Amino acid sequence: MGMEKLLNQWLWPQEFWLPPTITWHDIDEGTTGGSRQPLPRDLLVVFPLALAFIAVRFAFERVVALPLSRKLGVFDRVQVRVQPNPELEAFYLKKKKQFTQHELVCLEKQCGVRLREIQNWLRLRHNQDKPSNTKKFCEASWRFTFYLIAFTAGLTFLINTSWFWDHRECWRGYPKQPVAESHYWYYILELSFYWSLLLCASVDVKRKDFKEQIIHHIATISLISFSYCANFIRVGTVVMLLHDSSDFLLESAKMFNYAGWKKTCDSLFIVFSVVFLGTRLFVFPSRVLYSTFMESLEFFKPFPGYYLFNGLLLVLQALHVFWAYLILRMVYKFIFLGKVEKDERSDDESDVEEEGEGSSMEEECCWEQTRETLNSKLVSLANNCVLNNLTHQRRNMNSRLPKAR
Repeated sequence: MGMEKLLNQWLWPQEFWLPPTITWHDIDEGTTGGSRQPLPRDLLVVFPLALAFIAVRFAFERVVALPLSRKLGVFDRVQVRVQPNPELEAFYLKKKKQFTQHELVCLEKQCGVRLREIQNWLRLRHNQDKPSNTKKFCEASWRFTFYLIAFTAGLTFLINTSWFWDHRECWRGYPKQPVAESHYWYYILELSFYWSLLLCASVDVKRKDFKEQIIHHIATISLISFSYCANFIRVGTVVMLLHDSSDFLLESAKMFNYAGWKKTCDSLFIVFSVVFLGTRLFVFPSRVLYSTFMESLEFFKPFPGYYLFNGLLLVLQALHVFWAYLILRMVYKFIFLGKVEKDERSDDESDVEEEGEGSSMEEECCWEQTRETLNSKLVSLANNCVLNNLTHQRRNMNSRLPKAR
């Protein structure tokens, strides 16, 4: 009991997490009578659940997603394996793609391999690390399955609640608001899933918005954890439902994109764009943010946790604007080019970029050879010019000698 009291004083001071004149005891009294009581220690269950999600995910990808990818016709490009070379392998692992032309020249002298062969080896070695379409399809299918189930369950749990239609009900009677068992598990499973995504971020396919995704996962985990501890569960369930409503559409579009079903992918992408822009740029700021910033002050005075909660929501909104920019770029390509050429949030290296990289390497190599050949020809030409001048002068002198005699 002494340790628990000490942790409550340092980690969960009521002056920070709760409005003035409200204590943790008030929340305990308000959630009696068969309803669940939101306590910070309840969040400890998310860590074993996150590990369970990871185990279920790997089983799902092998048992369900992999056979499904074959039925849908997901095609993997055959990658050419490079010849083993310890020195080039060590250089590649150290530098990846962050190397200069000078470093390649030094590596050429060190290994005794031509510059063009080194560049081709590095390009092929980089291609070996690119994830296959099957791997990307399996990851997208797992996220699609969870987001679809979460959205369906969340909509079922919330559609009959008062705060789903009137956001002022999110704050009425706060913090003495009972928590239903279904809302508790909706919260815990969503939090566990985002923890599993964060733990697997290093082994998943890295995309162009990798850093933004990490920030999104951290902000989401912080929001869900804080809102549960402070009993902001009502508005928290609305935020999670808004996010799930477009996420499963995006993942389904990715699945059909990897399978080569372009028309289906384009149609799903248009539907996703409409839902995303409507929920993230209109509903979220005009309804949720307005309610948390303005309507909530009708029921309690601002406190430190209030500013933290709204600050995290603003971080999410900033990410929404960033992703909306990428989506609008894709919509522009779809309208003017007739199709979605590539996912703006796709892998770090697309096929087009890879081909451009290879051609640039070959151009640099050809330029090096051409420059060396040109230098040698200029030297030989200069030498020939000097020899021709000397020979011409010698002939003139020989022709003048008889006349002088």
